[in-house]
Amino acid sequence: MSDQWEVFALKYAERGNRTRADSFIADPHHDLPHAMDYYIWVLRQESGKGSRLILVDTGYDTEEGIARSREIQIHPAEKLRQFGIAPEAIDTIILTHLHYDHAGSLKAFPNADLHVQALEMSYATGPRMCHDHLRAPFTGEHICDMVRALYAGRVHFSSGNKTITEGVETHLIGGHSRGLQCVRVKTARGWVVLASDASHYYENYRLGKPFPIVVDVEDMLTGFQTLKQLAESDSHIIPGHDPMVRSIYQPVLAGDDSIVALHVAPKGGIL
Repeated sequence: MSDQWEVFALKYAERGNRTRADSFIADPHHDLPHAMDYYIWVLRQESGKGSRLILVDTGYDTEEGIARSREIQIHPAEKLRQFGIAPEAIDTIILTHLHYDHAGSLKAFPNADLHVQALEMSYATGPRMCHDHLRAPFTGEHICDMVRALYAGRVHFSSGNKTITEGVETHLIGGHSRGLQCVRVKTARGWVVLASDASHYYENYRLGKPFPIVVDVEDMLTGFQTLKQLAESDSHIIPGHDPMVRSIYQPVLAGDDSIVALHVAPKGGIL
């Protein structure tokens, strides 16, 4: 079996009522508009026995969107169905971290084992959650879902870097959240790195500009360098929330840029 994977970004929500102050610390143009996309990612490997699938993050659902005044366009599970994948068919999920927009909707994937950093789980359930500011990006019910999955034997912990399966690795980054991990995937065009929130936008890691929601700024800045070391090239790094991703990569469906193929070289070549 090949160790190469196809990689897809699926957009399920967007947020336009933001400024650059929400994306960059001490930005000189802090009052200018700065939109954000919300993605989940699908890793797919085809063989004579069918498709092997790994989901990276689960997004947030309608209820969470209402609670946070961040309406979604489509439930992440329904977005998968739109792509031809039944949520029940997902048996492996990598959670880059446990913030509400990355680890919500867990109930929609009852058959999946969950891969997360032990540091992230202990952080999200420990004494630091006594602080409102640190607790804000998490949702208690999502963390309870993780604990339920743990007691059901479905959670697999990493302590640092780990090979999930051939051609798929996780690497501890930290910074934005204590146990944030990125995902490194071997594709036909080389090693692609799903940065998730290790770099929300291309501008974060390219210009060394930290994102304002941060646990450790030094870890975040070091993480920008780690992304570059792990990726085949700069064009192999995929930021976690940048709308530019949809304009750079090929849409899977004609006329619909909400699902794009990341294992294919960007349009126009190297960024």
